[in-house]
Amino acid sequence: MQADDRLIVALDVPNALQGLRLVEKLGDEVSFYKIGLGMLTGGGMALANELTEMGKRVFLDMKLFDIGQTVENAVAGLAQFDLDFLTVHGDPNVVRAAVAGRGDTNLKILAVTILTSLDRSDLDLAMIRDGDIQSIVVERARQAFIAGADGVIASPQEAAMIRALPEAAGKLIVTPGVRPAGTNTDDQKRVASPAIAINDGADHIVVGRPVWRAEDPVSAVRMIKAELAAI
Repeated sequence: MQADDRLIVALDVPNALQGLRLVEKLGDEVSFYKIGLGMLTGGGMALANELTEMGKRVFLDMKLFDIGQTVENAVAGLAQFDLDFLTVHGDPNVVRAAVAGRGDTNLKILAVTILTSLDRSDLDLAMIRDGDIQSIVVERARQAFIAGADGVIASPQEAAMIRALPEAAGKLIVTPGVRPAGTNTDDQKRVASPAIAINDGADHIVVGRPVWRAEDPVSAVRMIKAELAAI
């Protein structure tokens, strides 16, 4: 079955060697991969280079958050690699710095709204302002778009509301927290199925553990792609 770019498989395995084994096992079934912080000290950038040489697309999920100049410098360095997406925190000053750092490269800056592993009680502990979580996510997305973000990271439960924003025209919505039917939600609290996420306005879904923990990762990927193909 042909790869579907809407599916991004998260290589949240301990090191680049295990990540490469999974990529080789999945072969032409998957064209787009995410490399996150957990992989960074295990050869993540080397794996990113290997993937681009194989013709794969790469989403570097760093969630950068620092003072503007530091973010700008970091993104300028990362923009030298042939990456597709890079995440930063959704604070407008961070987004603006990241956009400046990527310059005229094709790197897309995606702003993280609220992590899909958090709910309202978690926001209370972090002393984030009152209000329902969906309203906060949507407003953070709007502010990120105004600041120049090419897209946002949000749970599938907020995708439709973000897509309805005037500021979202032409922007990307990437949704982690996607769980195919019958799989464990793990530490994710705001989840939905692949088809619901795409129908509600997501451009890409990110799926990790339901693929790499599966007894047969290829079959797991094919089931997700079949669901997407039926939309």
